[in-house]
Amino acid sequence: MSLTERQKRYLRKLGHELKPVVMTGADGLKPSVVAEIDLALSSHELIKVKVRAGDRQARDELIKTVCNDLDAALDMRIGHVALMYRPDAETPKITLPR
Repeated sequence: MSLTERQKRYLRKLGHELKPVVMTGADGLKPSVVAEIDLALSSHELIKVKVRAGDRQARDELIKTVCNDLDAALDMRIGHVALMYRPDAETPKITLPR
């Protein structure tokens, strides 16, 4: 899923006040964590995930894996926090600008 810059700005504005709803541990990405992120995306469409990984490259790889596995879009990543978006296929709650 790809987003335009205008859509990314809009989602960043919506996500600014959000708190991370899922936090990964130092053990890496487990199936239970992926299932929790999937459930949160299904419920909220836009979530923050806090990733605890040793270095930047490991964090980026973990976030990329989650986004690819769950068909979500990474809006931004600042430090250990990633903002992810996946619209509900049936009834989207967030209407993106064109």
